[in-house]
Amino acid sequence: MTPSAPAYRRLSVEERRSQLLEAALTLFAHRVPEDVSLDDVAEAAGVSRPLVYRYFPGGKQQLYEAALRSAADELEQCFDEPREGPLLIRLSRALDRYLAFVDEHDAGFSALLQGGSVVETSRTTAIVDGVRRAAAEHILRHLGVIEPGLLLRMTVRMWITAVEAASLIWLDEGKQPQVEELRDWLVEQFVAVLSVTAHRDPQTAALVTALAADG
Repeated sequence: MTPSAPAYRRLSVEERRSQLLEAALTLFAHRVPEDVSLDDVAEAAGVSRPLVYRYFPGGKQQLYEAALRSAADELEQCFDEPREGPLLIRLSRALDRYLAFVDEHDAGFSALLQGGSVVETSRTTAIVDGVRRAAAEHILRHLGVIEPGLLLRMTVRMWITAVEAASLIWLDEGKQPQVEELRDWLVEQFVAVLSVTAHRDPQTAALVTALAADG
């Protein structure tokens, strides 16, 4: 007897939308958005172009923004670490997840999260900035600071920007040094910038003292 074909299962609206976003993210991960067409997304998802338009009537721009939002949500979760154990170990685990995302999305990381694309808008810029702000909020909560002062907030956000820049340079340099070395260096950078701010800000100075005792 000839084996019967597997039964066809109609996808729900959310399942189909997730399928299209996954296909788009895979393409955007390796090509800049302007080089990806709706036909490319349809082919990657195994569906027709009209179906892509059905779920994203705004066309490529709407699909790109939805894919960016999906990537941003994943990045925000990287810093959502349980507040247990030494802070720097928690930070290392968060960076492991962040750098794994960068590694997975490779050449498309810049297009997905840094702008520079012809499809960049104020909405996409706001999505990316939201990732940075969410990461800063997670880190400040890990520091146990209820009302962070200006210098401490600036220091944390500057470090997050440095992590982003270092990740892009790491890709340009052929993913060298090894990811574990990069992670440890970024953690050391975090301690270093806090130490510099501590000379000007008593709140940060108290945190640096606590970190030394925690280590």
